[in-house]
Amino acid sequence: MAMLRRASLVFLALLARPGLAMADPAPTLDTGDTAWLLVSSAFVLFMTPGLALFYGGMVRKRNVLSTFMFVHFALAIITVQWVVFGYSLAFGRSHHGLIGGLDLAMLHGLVGGVRGTIPQLAFMAFQMKFAIITPALIAGAFVERMRFAPYVVFALLWTTLVYDPVAHWAWADGGWLLRLGVLDFAGGTVVHLTAGISALVCAVVIGKRRGYPREKHPPHNLTMTVTGGGLLWFGWFGFNAGSALGANQVAALAFVTTHVSAASAALAWVIVEWKHRGKPTMLGFVSGLVAGLVAITPAAGYVSPGASIVIGVASGALCYAAVLLKERWHYDDSLDAFGVHGVGGILGALLTGVFAQKSLNAGGADGLLAGNAAQLWKQFVGVAVVGAYAAAITYVLLKVLDRVMGLRAAKDDELEGLDSSQHGESGYVM
Repeated sequence: MAMLRRASLVFLALLARPGLAMADPAPTLDTGDTAWLLVSSAFVLFMTPGLALFYGGMVRKRNVLSTFMFVHFALAIITVQWVVFGYSLAFGRSHHGLIGGLDLAMLHGLVGGVRGTIPQLAFMAFQMKFAIITPALIAGAFVERMRFAPYVVFALLWTTLVYDPVAHWAWADGGWLLRLGVLDFAGGTVVHLTAGISALVCAVVIGKRRGYPREKHPPHNLTMTVTGGGLLWFGWFGFNAGSALGANQVAALAFVTTHVSAASAALAWVIVEWKHRGKPTMLGFVSGLVAGLVAITPAAGYVSPGASIVIGVASGALCYAAVLLKERWHYDDSLDAFGVHGVGGILGALLTGVFAQKSLNAGGADGLLAGNAAQLWKQFVGVAVVGAYAAAITYVLLKVLDRVMGLRAAKDDELEGLDSSQHGESGYVM
């Protein structure tokens, strides 16, 4: 009898242990988290037409519609690519941490599914908006001179061969950068570094605009650019705070650090420009705020508001200096896609490894100032590998497309303007 009583007690103790008496509860949909993610997705989508205005105002008036087409066409072609196979490559079942499979092609199995506290379709749609804007960012390096047809093929292939794998590395379950511990909260590496480095390669391979730098290429409509900058600032709250994937404390942190970094960077850019050129400019202000938004993106949910001031000031000053490099190194990054997104993305990724605090976000890690110097090394590895990969694939794509289709508009077409020569339209009827 004593043995039976002991066995009964052991059995009851086993039943009382968490996880043994009943199965883990199924994921529970949270309507607040879902609502915030859907709104954030709309915010991020709004950034693409905002980018078109931002870029479009900085080109000459004969190229404004072609610049709009470079940016807006990504909305169509990358949306279809993402649904057919892009999302599956980025977030499907991992193959050695390098790429997803085709198990989620055509969004197979996503309808009705739940990821954490949100619908899987909502997560897919949110990530789609990131994929859309990334190749559009690259266009800032080659506006006013690249033909539209090869751009369409380039955007499709680049997203498939660069964006989708890097997104898998950094964000997908099993991705090798994620397993390594590299932090990228909202796309500093996945979006801005890949786009910025690829933009530099495009600027070098495609060549300078006719007459540059001997002839000036002033913006034709700065009010358009300022309006676009404001829309980017607005949409970036969805970009960063939405990456918390819920209406929670991390989202609030990312919301605040995003705004503070943008404001700090705008101040820093204007002050440095004022000192260097003698006058503060509106173009400098909006360029600075975008630099601050880029740099805070990988860090937004991992660092304190105080650290976001430092990140913003550093990005405003450094990106201003990087923009000046094209004059010294004689490359034509027309709208400073590399100077702002490439340099800002690198800086933000590295400073994430300095200022990150696990106490602010349990899903993150401590950085250098919190006693974890290894995190800065991990961030450096992520930057180096992703930058080299994006540069190599972009270079090969451009060389192949140039051989097969020809990248550059003809001289007469370029002088006439791409609006007319490529699209048969005019942005303005005077």
